[in-house]
Amino acid sequence: MLRASLLATALTLSLATAASAAMLHFTASLDGKTEVPPTKSTGYGDLLATLDTSTKTLNYTLTFGGLTGPATAAHFHGPAAPGANAGVAVAIGKAPTSPVSGKATLTDPQIADLEAGKWYVNVHTAANPGGEIRGQVKPDTMAMPAKSKGKAMAMPATKK
Repeated sequence: MLRASLLATALTLSLATAASAAMLHFTASLDGKTEVPPTKSTGYGDLLATLDTSTKTLNYTLTFGGLTGPATAAHFHGPAAPGANAGVAVAIGKAPTSPVSGKATLTDPQIADLEAGKWYVNVHTAANPGGEIRGQVKPDTMAMPAKSKGKAMAMPATKK
């Protein structure tokens, strides 16, 4: 009887842990006017990222183009609100070419900052060594988290 009770408790705990894990989706649109200070770059970029909360793994793909020259580096920075600068949180790479994909294991404080919208991603060039294009990383409200198990979810209103 005790053994069955222990097994039931262990199963309940493992199901609760699995149910609390989620795949969270994030996006960013990069341009020169959101860099700090702003640049006159006509460059552009997009980030798609997914965080597996059970493994704390962030998978990302960053695409960019129209820069003043080859990219010399790209990074995730944080914590920082829009309009503020911060140190490198995760290096994407030196001299990356578009598209660039990768993954990183995050700490709990990094995850909290990412979920709070306090990370940005930017791409550096020789002409703009502090960053040529930048975008604030935001939760993707259009992606349905795995945690919802396919149940209908209300979508936020959009401006027209």
